[in-house]
Amino acid sequence: MSGPQSRPPRVRDWQAIGTALGLGFSVVSSLVLCIGGGVLLDRWLGTTPYLTLVGLVLGLATAGYSLYQLAVIGGQRRGRR
Repeated sequence: MSGPQSRPPRVRDWQAIGTALGLGFSVVSSLVLCIGGGVLLDRWLGTTPYLTLVGLVLGLATAGYSLYQLAVIGGQRRGRR
């Protein structure tokens, strides 16, 4: 049987997997750190929910920036081929 499931993984496949995992970790970590920091600061300062919302906005902004960087780098790589 030959088909897409039986072929050995190529270097390009591993690069795509690595890129996807790296992006996933960066998005999740930025959201967790920013929102978690906002929650902790809210508890410490008694400003609930304001700093949590600020953390959410900062987390989304950093996640969006990570996506933007991936798009720019991906576009530059495609342009060289």
